[in-house]
Amino acid sequence: MTTSDYIINGLFVLVVLRQARERQVDLRSLLGPLAAVFFVAQRYLHSLPTSGNDLVLVTSLASLGLTLGVLCGLATHVRAGSNGAAFARVGWVAAGLLIAGIASRMIFAFAVGHGAEPAVRGFSIAHHIGAAAWPVALVSMALCEVTARLLIVQVRGLRVRAPRDAIAVPA
Repeated sequence: MTTSDYIINGLFVLVVLRQARERQVDLRSLLGPLAAVFFVAQRYLHSLPTSGNDLVLVTSLASLGLTLGVLCGLATHVRAGSNGAAFARVGWVAAGLLIAGIASRMIFAFAVGHGAEPAVRGFSIAHHIGAAAWPVALVSMALCEVTARLLIVQVRGLRVRAPRDAIAVPA
C-alpha cells in the first residue's frame, strides 16, 4: 500500500466518525459519498481479471462488502424530524461494521507488504488466482460496502419522511 492508499483509507475512517453526528438524508448526503466512490473506482479499477478463479475472489469479496454495507445501512439510525425531513446517524454497530471493512482491507494490504506476501502468493497459486485479482477484489469490496449502505439509508430516509399532505391537521 502506498502512502496515498493509507491517506484515502484514513479519510474513509474520518467520514465514518463524522457520520456519528446526525445529518439530514438528502441529495447532498448521497452525492458526496457517491462522488468518492466514483473517484476510487476510476483510480483503482481499470480491468476485471477473469483467468482462473479471479472472478470467484472478486465476487466473494464484493459480496462480503455488500453484506457489510447492507448490515450497516440497516444498523444506521434513521428518523423523521419535526419538519418531515429524514435524519440519519451512524451508531456503534454501524460504525463498527464500517471500520471492520476498512480495517480488514488495510490489515491485509499491510500484512502483504510486511511478510505475508509468500503466504498470499502460495494461496493464490494453489487456488488459481492472479495477482491482479487481489486489488480489484479489495476495491470492489469497499465500493459495494459504501454503495449498499448509501442506498439503504436513502431508501430508509424516503420511508420515514412524512408526506406533506399527512402533516396537515384534519378538521
